[in-house]
Amino acid sequence: MNADPTARAVRDLADDHVRRLAELDPILAGSLGWTARQDQLPDLSPDGIAAGDAVHRDTLEQLAALTAAGEPADPDERRCARLLRERLGAELAHSEAGEPLRTVQELFSPVAAMRTAFTLMPVADEADWATVAARAGRLPAALDGYRASLAEGARRGMHAAPRQVEGVVRQLDTWLADAGGRGWFAAFTAPAQVGPALRADLDNGAAAAAGALAGLRDWLRDEYLPAAHGTPDGVGADRYRIAARYWNGTEIDPGEAYEWGWSEFRRLHAEMTAEADRVRPGATIAEAMAFLDADGGESGVVEGGEAAREHLQKIMDGAIGALDGTQFDLSGPIREVESMLAPAGSAAAPYYTVPSLDFSRPGRTWLPATPDDRYPMWSLISTWYHEGVPGHHLQLASWALRAEELSTYQATVVGGVSANIEGWALYAEQLMDELGHFPDPGSRLGYLNGQMLRAVRVVIDIGMHLSLPIPADSPVGAGGRWTPELGREFFGRHVGGGDAMADSELLRYLGGPGQAIGYKLGQRAWLDGRERARAAHVAQGREFDLAAWHAAALAQGSLGLDDLVGELAAL
Repeated sequence: MNADPTARAVRDLADDHVRRLAELDPILAGSLGWTARQDQLPDLSPDGIAAGDAVHRDTLEQLAALTAAGEPADPDERRCARLLRERLGAELAHSEAGEPLRTVQELFSPVAAMRTAFTLMPVADEADWATVAARAGRLPAALDGYRASLAEGARRGMHAAPRQVEGVVRQLDTWLADAGGRGWFAAFTAPAQVGPALRADLDNGAAAAAGALAGLRDWLRDEYLPAAHGTPDGVGADRYRIAARYWNGTEIDPGEAYEWGWSEFRRLHAEMTAEADRVRPGATIAEAMAFLDADGGESGVVEGGEAAREHLQKIMDGAIGALDGTQFDLSGPIREVESMLAPAGSAAAPYYTVPSLDFSRPGRTWLPATPDDRYPMWSLISTWYHEGVPGHHLQLASWALRAEELSTYQATVVGGVSANIEGWALYAEQLMDELGHFPDPGSRLGYLNGQMLRAVRVVIDIGMHLSLPIPADSPVGAGGRWTPELGREFFGRHVGGGDAMADSELLRYLGGPGQAIGYKLGQRAWLDGRERARAAHVAQGREFDLAAWHAAALAQGSLGLDDLVGELAAL
């Protein structure tokens, strides 16, 4: 044991920072698997936001004192210091710009986070269900705090765009329509096999939650929305710069990223055209995808959500079996990842939730229902590599295994950088293509469609928020400037998934500026780091072991794009 108390001073500070945040936010504590105060919810009011900001500032002051003589020599300490400094600075800039006071979005809002937290709570016995009942009963107070923050934003003249408000109103309508009109919380608590007194507590908690959601919906629709009239969808250059750093951990060059996004779009369009011809000779991309949606191709179509969930579980289990011992070490708790059905009213895209630090709650992939309850697998196979193994689950579970050696901050989504996490998952899809896991034209077109989705995100996310000019060779809006309507048309023409997916994605980009670009920018960073590391090995006359490089890369924990390429290149 190292007797030097300063040997991990920065990582100890980072651990303390997470503990202080978890005291303020029981949802964060629950995501880590910490059981204290799981009957409670965070303070979403302006005072609650200010309390979190105060913790960030205090940690930054302590970090400045620890590193006054220079950056630590230990690599993990150095990486942790840089991550803390960049992340907390980005979060404070985001807050000081007033963004938490206008967060109305179906995917990124505190309301969505609270419902997700309920889906991750243990429900094994009556004690667990009693905790659920108590937390549900506290939802009205939490939503009152959220409403107070939005009202404060409105008082300052900072509103969410009407399109976002309307989207959340529709989302809340869906939640409230569940269980025959009693609401999603009633549906969630209905399976509980409990005694009469606890049954009454659960019903009362569900009714209180439904009433609070209905009250928020009505307030958003009747009071907030009229006042938000005229708020533009695009956020402009200043807000976009702050948001892009918040999500990506770097100051991006929007012009360079926009042009690169176009180059990726053109490259992928050509590759998809060739693959579509293999699916159906002479077919366009759209025609090939329509055929696969109807027929399924070699990958097939699964009818019904539960059957689709089981099928996707087999895909993940198969990936683990194929990759373990060849590309990755998938022993121990990393092997367990569950395929789940997403609750009604979720966004249209699948998603992943992290395991608890002790792995008592496994990592989970979530499949949203389709309007017709049909699931063509050609478009989902690559997505499940992205969400499960070797994508999100492998990376985030690998981090969790190193939490004590690194810090809780570096090894969890608390210090996570979206572009790193999503970039790895998109890189993982490409890795599976390189390893030959899309053997038929249909599944490979699905992989390429996923890559195209992320390239289109770069183009229209930056383009819409900054109202950039559209190139003369664009199939949509050539020579004009981006608007949400043109963005929606462009997406619909070039990405499979249907109207519901396109509508959901448009809301996502406009409501979370700078987030969607991180998939491709992060993938580019991972690929650049890999190729630089390979070149360095070759230059030194050493063999480049890709599996060893992956293991070392995943062992570093969270990094922003400021540091990712350099750290990967040095491995």
